Amino acid sequence: MEVIRVAAGVIYKNKNQFLIARRKPEKSLGGFWEFPGGKVEEFESIENALLREIKEELNIDISIINKIADFEYHDENRCLHFFCFECITDKNPTSLTDHDWVEWITLDDLPFYKLAPADITIASYIKKKQTTD
Repeated sequence: MEVIRVAAGVIYKNKNQFLIARRKPEKSLGGFWEFPGGKVEEFESIENALLREIKEELNIDISIINKIADFEYHDENRCLHFFCFECITDKNPTSLTDHDWVEWITLDDLPFYKLAPADITIASYIKKKQTTD
């Protein structure tokens, strides 16, 4: 089974608001919301992949604070190994390549968004982290 490494960012603008992005309709999982990020290239560090993907997809620079999750998600024919990081920025996205909309939301807002299946797991890590902080 193919294993794809994926770097994802929970990007905070302030203490309570983080960014989610809706996938374009023509993309895989179109219409679902996700924590932005993308595939880690073969000889790339996970952290560098996240910085690159966020710059390419949203045209913002982020700072990585710490890793908050590391898990596998399986679909029909592949395994996605997610590495999720807490990040910060003081910028708003200025271009969208894989997404058609972005929102700054709070944890209380999450139930109103249809998250991609793997991103539901990321949301559970965020909830757990906020209850222990």
